[in-house]
Amino acid sequence: MGTSTPFGGSPGRSPLIPSWLPDGTGAGLAPGVPSPAPMPPGAPAPAVPPAPPPRPVPKPGDADRFRVPRSNLTRFASSGGADRRSMGRAVSGYVSGTAGGARQAAQRMGPSRGVGAGLINFLNAVHVDGARAALRTLNLESLAGRPIEEIFSGLADYICPEGGTIDEGIAREAFAETIADLADAGITDIDQLTAGQIETVFELYATHAIEARLYNDIGNKLVTVPASSQAAERVQTQLREFIQRGVSDALHASAVRIQALRHSQVMTFVTDMYQAAFEVLRALGDAEAEA
Repeated sequence: MGTSTPFGGSPGRSPLIPSWLPDGTGAGLAPGVPSPAPMPPGAPAPAVPPAPPPRPVPKPGDADRFRVPRSNLTRFASSGGADRRSMGRAVSGYVSGTAGGARQAAQRMGPSRGVGAGLINFLNAVHVDGARAALRTLNLESLAGRPIEEIFSGLADYICPEGGTIDEGIAREAFAETIADLADAGITDIDQLTAGQIETVFELYATHAIEARLYNDIGNKLVTVPASSQAAERVQTQLREFIQRGVSDALHASAVRIQALRHSQVMTFVTDMYQAAFEVLRALGDAEAEA
């Protein structure tokens, strides 16, 4: 999957290191507390409580756990999008087996959950206070009145700063793909943002984030296997539409008004939506595999 819209960056970044982060130094006795008195000669040593049992060491992940869903997705790609049963088996097998279920799959989204929450919080602020006021809080007021793609590009360093991990790359790539989709979704004026458009933006972002996660885990041959670039595009489009259907169904089933969420509720909502989307995708994948 390619990025159609480059990031323009922003004039500054929000501080990301919390002030409450411990410095890792050890602590001695508090001031004024005397050291323990030495034991008198000949006194029996105090009883030493038994050491707690060692914590169980978690089993390492099965290095072969991606094989079956990856094989199914490769088979789907090889068919040029014709073998949708293999696509269904790949997605369902990824959620139920490889990822360890919908809940664990949602946890694997990592930074993509934080970016989704940051995006919702910003859009809700725009909906309530207007774009200029929302941008002012991020020292981005100079972007007020600019095209929405430029505004979103300016947000990149605030809600998905660059990082060196794969998960951070997935989150940032999904954000870039969302920017590229805004015009096609009819979202062109941030000052006239509606509640329905806020939901659409989040749906687009969650779709791209899940798609990128699947590409990274089981879709490494998705583009190279098809016989032609047209077939590769057809495969990618079908998979993206399949994922977006799962995200959309999960959002509608929740009946949550995103624009009414309080700031403290947003992260829980985003995590729940990823979990619900994976649950729907597993069910849709099973249905597709049996069609």
